[in-house]
Amino acid sequence: MGAAVEAITESLRHGGRLIYLGAGTSGRIGLLDAVKCPPTFGTAPEQVVGLLSGGPGAFVTAVEGAEDEPRRAVADLDEIGLDERDTVVGLAASGRTLYLIGGLEHAAAKGAVTLTVACDRDAVVTRYADIPIEVPTGSEVLTGSTRLKAGTAEKMVCDMLSTASMVRLGKAYGNFMVDVRASNDKLVDRARRIVVQATGTTSETAAAALRDAGGHAKTAVVMLLAHCTAEEAALRLSEAHGDTRTAVGRP
Repeated sequence: MGAAVEAITESLRHGGRLIYLGAGTSGRIGLLDAVKCPPTFGTAPEQVVGLLSGGPGAFVTAVEGAEDEPRRAVADLDEIGLDERDTVVGLAASGRTLYLIGGLEHAAAKGAVTLTVACDRDAVVTRYADIPIEVPTGSEVLTGSTRLKAGTAEKMVCDMLSTASMVRLGKAYGNFMVDVRASNDKLVDRARRIVVQATGTTSETAAAALRDAGGHAKTAVVMLLAHCTAEEAALRLSEAHGDTRTAVGRP
């Protein structure tokens, strides 16, 4: 897992992307993790991508047979401009999805780092990965229904990969989501509480700092901990490549 996180972090740090690739439940789980990264970590939508066999519409309506077409994955990856800076994470509960194998072979040819997550030992897709992750979950309560144990395990692995990588990139301070995108009333309140808890200040002071920081919790945290203006906090964060601890001068 550590090697996988390091690979993803390096891709994101150097302008590459985390690309999830999968079919059926596996592809939906990758897409789900991808769409939650912008509001949780303030990433650009194109930094974490989920590709599902059959296209986005297959998220709600299954496209039968799409997972058996390896060339579909090649086309999907080419459409988003895959290159050597990217890390491709192939998700396959069964460990033998043809769509995924085609995508992994193409990613390797492009020079991208390839990871796989499979829910069986000695999975076929493992042979196509620079960094394989196998999470044997055993038989399902409903035989063959991989949306159950296997799907849950894949979701947990995706959570770990993206969260640990974002923490490495400085998109958290302690256990606080300081890069949260405050796009609704609930998240505005969460940003205020994050600033309060991260700095030990009052709710009123946190709210004022957030106003000066344009609603950005990370900037407000640096303002209060480094006793500086919003402009200086933004500069400190830029020089620290977004890492809050470095920006406030803490080890």
